[in-house]
Amino acid sequence: MENPGGILKNKEALWWELKDNGKILCTLCPRYCTIGEGQKGFCFIRENINGKLYSIGYGRPTGFAVDPIEKKPLSHFYPGTDILSFGTAGCNLGCKFCQNWTTSKSKYDDLRSVEASPDDVIKIAKKYKTPSIAFTYNDPTIFGEYVIDISKLAREEGINSVMVTAGYIDKEARKDVYKYIDAANVDLKAFTEQFYHKITFSHLDDVLNTLYWLKHETDIWFEITTLLIPDENDSPEEIQQMCDWILENLGDQVPIHFTAFHPDFKMLDKTRTPTSTLNMARNIALNSGIKYVYVGNIHNLEGQTTYCQNCKEPLIIRDWHSVIDIKLKDGKCWKCNTKIAGRF
Repeated sequence: MENPGGILKNKEALWWELKDNGKILCTLCPRYCTIGEGQKGFCFIRENINGKLYSIGYGRPTGFAVDPIEKKPLSHFYPGTDILSFGTAGCNLGCKFCQNWTTSKSKYDDLRSVEASPDDVIKIAKKYKTPSIAFTYNDPTIFGEYVIDISKLAREEGINSVMVTAGYIDKEARKDVYKYIDAANVDLKAFTEQFYHKITFSHLDDVLNTLYWLKHETDIWFEITTLLIPDENDSPEEIQQMCDWILENLGDQVPIHFTAFHPDFKMLDKTRTPTSTLNMARNIALNSGIKYVYVGNIHNLEGQTTYCQNCKEPLIIRDWHSVIDIKLKDGKCWKCNTKIAGRF
Protein backbone atom coordinates (compact mmCIF):
# COMPACT_ATOMS: atom_id res chain seq x y z
CA MET A 1 0.00 0.00 0.00
CA GLU A 2 1.18 3.54 -0.68
CA ASN A 3 0.78 6.89 0.97
CA PRO A 4 0.05 10.09 -0.98
CA GLY A 5 3.75 10.86 -1.23
CA GLY A 6 4.39 7.62 -3.03
CA ILE A 7 6.64 6.10 -0.35
CA LEU A 8 5.65 2.53 0.38
CA LYS A 9 4.49 1.86 3.91
CA ASN A 10 5.13 -1.42 5.69
CA LYS A 11 2.48 -4.00 4.85
CA GLU A 12 0.68 -5.62 7.76
CA ALA A 13 1.52 -9.30 7.55
CA LEU A 14 -0.71 -12.31 7.26
CA TRP A 15 -0.07 -15.57 9.17
CA TRP A 16 0.68 -14.51 12.74
CA GLU A 17 -0.87 -14.47 16.20
CA LEU A 18 -0.30 -12.42 19.32
CA LYS A 19 0.74 -14.51 22.33
CA ASP A 20 -0.17 -13.89 25.97
CA ASN A 21 3.35 -12.65 26.70
CA GLY A 22 2.95 -9.87 24.13
CA LYS A 23 5.24 -11.50 21.58
CA ILE A 24 4.14 -12.44 18.08
CA LEU A 25 4.22 -15.97 16.72
CA CYS A 26 4.86 -15.91 12.97
CA THR A 27 3.13 -18.87 11.29
CA LEU A 28 4.35 -18.37 7.73
CA CYS A 29 7.05 -21.04 7.78
CA PRO A 30 7.97 -24.03 9.99
CA ARG A 31 10.53 -21.90 11.81
CA TYR A 32 7.63 -20.34 13.79
CA CYS A 33 9.64 -17.41 15.07
CA THR A 34 8.53 -15.78 18.32
CA ILE A 35 9.16 -12.08 17.80
CA GLY A 36 9.34 -9.44 20.51
CA GLU A 37 8.48 -5.76 20.12
CA GLY A 38 10.87 -4.08 17.69
CA GLN A 39 12.43 -7.38 16.69
CA LYS A 40 12.54 -9.17 13.34
CA GLY A 41 12.18 -12.85 12.57
CA PHE A 42 14.99 -15.08 11.31
CA CYS A 43 14.25 -13.91 7.75
CA PHE A 44 15.02 -10.24 8.60
CA ILE A 45 11.96 -8.82 6.83
CA ARG A 46 9.04 -9.66 9.17
CA GLU A 47 8.99 -7.28 12.13
CA ASN A 48 6.94 -6.75 15.28
CA ILE A 49 5.94 -3.08 15.29
CA ASN A 50 3.66 -1.98 18.13
CA GLY A 51 2.25 -5.46 18.63
CA LYS A 52 1.53 -6.18 14.96
CA LEU A 53 3.58 -8.15 12.46
CA TYR A 54 4.61 -6.31 9.31
CA SER A 55 6.21 -7.45 6.08
CA ILE A 56 8.87 -4.79 5.68
CA GLY A 57 10.06 -6.31 2.41
CA TYR A 58 6.70 -5.69 0.73
CA GLY A 59 7.15 -3.56 -2.38
CA ARG A 60 10.92 -3.38 -1.89
CA PRO A 61 12.66 -5.72 -4.35
CA THR A 62 16.43 -5.65 -4.70
CA GLY A 63 16.20 -5.11 -8.45
CA PHE A 64 14.90 -6.77 -11.60
CA ALA A 65 16.42 -8.87 -14.37
CA VAL A 66 15.05 -10.45 -17.52
CA ASP A 67 16.29 -14.05 -17.68
CA PRO A 68 15.75 -17.06 -19.89
CA ILE A 69 13.27 -19.29 -18.08
CA GLU A 70 15.86 -22.08 -18.28
CA LYS A 71 17.88 -20.18 -15.67
CA LYS A 72 15.30 -20.79 -12.90
CA PRO A 73 15.78 -23.69 -13.89
CA LEU A 74 12.58 -24.74 -15.64
CA SER A 75 12.93 -26.99 -18.68
CA HIS A 76 9.28 -27.95 -19.24
CA PHE A 77 7.51 -24.63 -18.67
CA TYR A 78 7.35 -22.56 -21.85
CA PRO A 79 10.96 -23.28 -22.88
CA GLY A 80 12.78 -20.59 -24.79
CA THR A 81 10.76 -17.75 -23.25
CA ASP A 82 11.91 -14.86 -21.04
CA ILE A 83 10.95 -14.34 -17.41
CA LEU A 84 11.08 -11.21 -15.23
CA SER A 85 13.04 -12.12 -12.08
CA PHE A 86 13.34 -10.40 -8.70
CA GLY A 87 13.66 -11.02 -4.98
CA THR A 88 14.01 -9.06 -1.74
CA ALA A 89 16.42 -9.00 1.15
CA GLY A 90 16.36 -11.83 3.68
CA CYS A 91 15.65 -15.57 3.75
CA ASN A 92 14.05 -18.10 6.09
CA LEU A 93 16.87 -20.62 5.62
CA GLY A 94 20.48 -20.32 6.69
CA CYS A 95 22.28 -22.31 4.00
CA LYS A 96 26.03 -22.20 4.54
CA PHE A 97 26.54 -22.64 0.80
CA CYS A 98 24.12 -19.89 -0.31
CA GLN A 99 25.02 -18.63 -3.77
CA ASN A 100 22.86 -15.50 -3.37
CA TRP A 101 24.01 -14.63 0.14
CA THR A 102 24.62 -10.94 -0.56
CA THR A 103 20.83 -10.50 -0.68
CA SER A 104 19.47 -13.49 1.24
CA LYS A 105 21.60 -12.71 4.29
CA SER A 106 21.05 -8.96 4.13
CA LYS A 107 18.62 -7.00 6.25
CA TYR A 108 16.35 -4.60 4.40
CA ASP A 109 17.94 -1.64 6.21
CA ASP A 110 21.40 -2.71 5.03
CA LEU A 111 20.53 -3.26 1.39
CA ARG A 112 19.78 -0.71 -1.27
CA SER A 113 16.43 -1.69 -2.74
CA VAL A 114 14.00 -0.20 -5.21
CA GLU A 115 10.32 0.47 -4.67
CA ALA A 116 7.76 -1.34 -6.79
CA SER A 117 4.09 -1.87 -6.06
CA PRO A 118 2.39 -4.98 -7.47
CA ASP A 119 1.02 -2.79 -10.27
CA ASP A 120 4.55 -1.59 -11.01
CA VAL A 121 5.82 -5.17 -11.32
CA ILE A 122 3.09 -6.01 -13.84
CA LYS A 123 3.94 -2.86 -15.82
CA ILE A 124 7.61 -3.89 -15.94
CA ALA A 125 6.67 -7.38 -17.18
CA LYS A 126 4.53 -5.80 -19.90
CA LYS A 127 7.23 -3.31 -20.84
CA TYR A 128 9.74 -6.10 -21.45
CA LYS A 129 7.07 -8.43 -22.86
CA THR A 130 7.92 -11.28 -20.50
CA PRO A 131 5.15 -13.89 -20.36
CA SER A 132 6.17 -14.90 -16.84
CA ILE A 133 7.34 -13.42 -13.53
CA ALA A 134 9.72 -15.26 -11.16
CA PHE A 135 9.91 -14.72 -7.42
CA THR A 136 13.51 -15.78 -6.90
CA TYR A 137 17.07 -15.02 -5.65
CA ASN A 138 16.09 -15.19 -1.98
CA ASP A 139 13.16 -17.37 -0.92
CA PRO A 140 9.81 -15.81 -1.90
CA THR A 141 8.07 -17.57 0.98
CA ILE A 142 9.13 -14.72 3.26
CA PHE A 143 7.43 -12.06 1.14
CA GLY A 144 4.28 -14.10 0.66
CA GLU A 145 1.92 -11.11 0.86
CA TYR A 146 3.77 -9.47 -2.04
CA VAL A 147 3.69 -12.76 -3.98
CA ILE A 148 -0.09 -13.05 -3.56
CA ASP A 149 -0.83 -9.50 -4.67
CA ILE A 150 1.47 -9.69 -7.71
CA SER A 151 0.45 -13.17 -8.83
CA LYS A 152 -3.25 -12.29 -8.57
CA LEU A 153 -2.76 -9.29 -10.86
CA ALA A 154 -0.55 -11.36 -13.15
CA ARG A 155 -3.26 -14.03 -13.47
CA GLU A 156 -5.75 -11.34 -14.49
CA GLU A 157 -3.31 -10.10 -17.15
CA GLY A 158 -2.47 -13.55 -18.52
CA ILE A 159 1.08 -13.48 -17.10
CA ASN A 160 2.48 -16.60 -15.44
CA SER A 161 3.89 -16.55 -11.89
CA VAL A 162 6.77 -18.78 -10.84
CA MET A 163 8.10 -19.58 -7.36
CA VAL A 164 11.80 -20.45 -7.07
CA THR A 165 11.86 -21.74 -3.53
CA ALA A 166 13.19 -24.13 -0.93
CA GLY A 167 9.62 -25.20 -0.21
CA TYR A 168 9.98 -24.46 3.52
CA ILE A 169 6.52 -23.09 4.26
CA ASP A 170 3.68 -23.74 6.69
CA LYS A 171 0.95 -26.08 5.44
CA GLU A 172 -1.82 -23.51 5.84
CA ALA A 173 0.12 -20.47 4.62
CA ARG A 174 1.15 -22.18 1.40
CA LYS A 175 -2.50 -22.49 0.31
CA ASP A 176 -2.61 -18.69 0.26
CA VAL A 177 0.87 -18.00 -1.14
CA TYR A 178 0.47 -20.47 -4.03
CA LYS A 179 -3.13 -19.61 -4.88
CA TYR A 180 -2.25 -17.85 -8.15
CA ILE A 181 1.08 -19.57 -8.85
CA ASP A 182 1.51 -21.37 -12.18
CA ALA A 183 4.89 -23.07 -11.75
CA ALA A 184 7.62 -23.67 -9.20
CA ASN A 185 11.15 -24.90 -8.97
CA VAL A 186 11.76 -26.41 -5.55
CA ASP A 187 15.27 -26.83 -4.16
CA LEU A 188 15.47 -30.29 -2.64
CA LYS A 189 18.80 -29.47 -1.05
CA ALA A 190 19.70 -32.98 0.08
CA PHE A 191 18.00 -36.13 1.26
CA THR A 192 19.15 -36.37 4.87
CA GLU A 193 17.81 -34.59 7.93
CA GLN A 194 21.40 -34.13 9.12
CA PHE A 195 22.24 -32.01 6.07
CA TYR A 196 19.08 -29.92 6.40
CA HIS A 197 19.51 -29.37 10.12
CA LYS A 198 23.25 -28.61 10.20
CA ILE A 199 23.79 -26.86 6.88
CA THR A 200 20.47 -25.13 6.10
CA PHE A 201 18.99 -24.74 9.64
CA SER A 202 15.70 -26.24 8.44
CA HIS A 203 14.09 -29.69 8.17
CA LEU A 204 13.73 -32.16 5.31
CA ASP A 205 10.23 -33.46 6.05
CA ASP A 206 8.64 -30.01 5.65
CA VAL A 207 10.10 -29.72 2.15
CA LEU A 208 9.01 -33.24 1.19
CA ASN A 209 5.53 -32.38 2.42
CA THR A 210 5.43 -29.32 0.15
CA LEU A 211 6.52 -31.40 -2.85
CA TYR A 212 3.85 -34.01 -2.11
CA TRP A 213 1.23 -31.26 -1.76
CA LEU A 214 2.23 -29.65 -5.07
CA LYS A 215 1.83 -32.97 -6.85
CA HIS A 216 -1.36 -34.24 -5.27
CA GLU A 217 -3.34 -31.14 -4.28
CA THR A 218 -2.52 -28.52 -6.94
CA ASP A 219 -2.21 -28.25 -10.71
CA ILE A 220 0.98 -26.19 -10.41
CA TRP A 221 3.75 -27.35 -12.73
CA PHE A 222 6.93 -27.95 -10.73
CA GLU A 223 10.48 -29.16 -11.17
CA ILE A 224 13.12 -30.09 -8.61
CA THR A 225 16.71 -28.88 -8.27
CA THR A 226 19.48 -30.38 -6.15
CA LEU A 227 22.81 -28.55 -5.88
CA LEU A 228 25.38 -31.31 -5.42
CA ILE A 229 28.10 -30.35 -2.92
CA PRO A 230 31.21 -32.54 -2.78
CA ASP A 231 31.21 -34.87 0.25
CA GLU A 232 27.99 -33.37 1.63
CA ASN A 233 25.03 -34.63 -0.40
CA ASP A 234 26.56 -36.29 -3.46
CA SER A 235 26.89 -39.94 -2.50
CA PRO A 236 25.32 -42.49 -4.87
CA GLU A 237 23.38 -43.96 -1.95
CA GLU A 238 21.75 -40.64 -1.01
CA ILE A 239 20.92 -39.81 -4.62
CA GLN A 240 19.35 -43.24 -5.06
CA GLN A 241 17.24 -42.78 -1.93
CA MET A 242 16.06 -39.41 -3.20
CA CYS A 243 15.14 -40.81 -6.60
CA ASP A 244 13.26 -43.71 -4.99
CA TRP A 245 11.23 -41.26 -2.89
CA ILE A 246 10.44 -39.09 -5.91
CA LEU A 247 9.26 -42.07 -7.94
CA GLU A 248 7.07 -43.40 -5.14
CA ASN A 249 5.56 -40.07 -4.11
CA LEU A 250 5.69 -37.80 -7.17
CA GLY A 251 5.93 -40.15 -10.14
CA ASP A 252 8.36 -40.39 -13.04
CA GLN A 253 7.34 -37.22 -14.94
CA VAL A 254 8.74 -34.57 -12.57
CA PRO A 255 11.91 -33.07 -14.10
CA ILE A 256 14.99 -33.20 -11.88
CA HIS A 257 17.99 -30.86 -12.15
CA PHE A 258 21.36 -31.76 -10.63
CA THR A 259 23.45 -28.59 -10.56
CA ALA A 260 27.09 -27.83 -9.87
CA PHE A 261 28.21 -26.12 -6.66
CA HIS A 262 30.90 -23.44 -6.58
CA PRO A 263 32.61 -22.31 -3.34
CA ASP A 264 30.67 -19.45 -1.75
CA PHE A 265 29.57 -17.84 1.52
CA LYS A 266 30.59 -20.14 4.39
CA MET A 267 31.72 -23.06 2.21
CA LEU A 268 34.78 -21.57 0.58
CA ASP A 269 36.81 -24.63 1.53
CA LYS A 270 34.84 -26.89 -0.81
CA THR A 271 35.79 -27.63 -4.42
CA ARG A 272 33.53 -27.20 -7.41
CA THR A 273 31.34 -30.15 -8.27
CA PRO A 274 33.04 -32.37 -10.86
CA THR A 275 31.13 -33.02 -14.08
CA SER A 276 31.49 -36.71 -13.38
CA THR A 277 29.41 -36.34 -10.20
CA LEU A 278 26.60 -34.62 -12.09
CA ASN A 279 26.63 -37.31 -14.77
CA MET A 280 26.62 -40.02 -12.10
CA ALA A 281 23.57 -38.49 -10.43
CA ARG A 282 21.79 -38.11 -13.76
CA ASN A 283 22.44 -41.75 -14.65
CA ILE A 284 21.13 -42.94 -11.28
CA ALA A 285 17.93 -40.98 -11.77
CA LEU A 286 17.43 -42.17 -15.34
CA ASN A 287 18.16 -45.79 -14.43
CA SER A 288 15.67 -45.48 -11.57
CA GLY A 289 12.96 -44.60 -14.08
CA ILE A 290 12.70 -40.80 -13.84
CA LYS A 291 12.04 -39.63 -17.39
CA TYR A 292 13.46 -36.10 -17.46
CA VAL A 293 16.81 -35.51 -15.75
CA TYR A 294 19.13 -32.56 -16.34
CA VAL A 295 22.50 -31.23 -15.21
CA GLY A 296 23.18 -27.54 -14.68
CA ASN A 297 25.80 -24.84 -14.12
CA ILE A 298 28.02 -26.52 -16.72
CA HIS A 299 28.04 -26.91 -20.51
CA ASN A 300 26.61 -30.34 -21.26
CA LEU A 301 24.53 -30.69 -24.41
CA GLU A 302 23.31 -34.21 -23.67
CA GLY A 303 22.55 -33.50 -20.01
CA GLN A 304 20.55 -30.37 -20.84
CA THR A 305 18.51 -31.67 -23.77
CA THR A 306 14.95 -32.95 -23.43
CA TYR A 307 14.46 -36.34 -25.06
CA CYS A 308 11.26 -38.13 -25.99
CA GLN A 309 10.67 -40.76 -23.32
CA ASN A 310 9.38 -43.14 -25.98
CA CYS A 311 11.60 -42.90 -29.07
CA LYS A 312 14.52 -40.99 -27.47
CA GLU A 313 14.42 -38.28 -30.12
CA PRO A 314 16.05 -35.00 -28.92
CA LEU A 315 13.17 -32.52 -28.70
CA ILE A 316 14.44 -29.42 -26.87
CA ILE A 317 18.16 -28.96 -27.45
CA ARG A 318 19.92 -26.71 -24.95
CA ASP A 319 23.40 -25.52 -24.08
CA TRP A 320 23.49 -24.11 -20.54
CA HIS A 321 20.55 -21.64 -20.53
CA SER A 322 20.32 -21.28 -24.30
CA VAL A 323 17.69 -23.13 -26.31
CA ILE A 324 19.14 -24.14 -29.67
CA ASP A 325 16.11 -25.90 -31.14
CA ILE A 326 12.59 -27.00 -30.16
CA LYS A 327 11.05 -29.91 -32.06
CA LEU A 328 7.75 -30.22 -30.24
CA LYS A 329 4.39 -30.26 -32.02
CA ASP A 330 1.50 -29.28 -29.74
CA GLY A 331 3.49 -30.45 -26.70
CA LYS A 332 4.21 -33.81 -28.31
CA CYS A 333 7.18 -35.48 -29.95
CA TRP A 334 7.22 -34.50 -33.61
CA LYS A 335 8.38 -37.99 -34.57
CA CYS A 336 6.22 -40.45 -32.57
CA ASN A 337 3.50 -38.16 -31.15
CA THR A 338 4.27 -39.02 -27.51
CA LYS A 339 3.03 -36.34 -25.11
CA ILE A 340 5.80 -34.57 -23.18
CA ALA A 341 5.05 -33.58 -19.58
CA GLY A 342 4.97 -29.83 -19.00
CA ARG A 343 3.46 -26.59 -20.27
CA PHE A 344 4.29 -25.69 -23.85
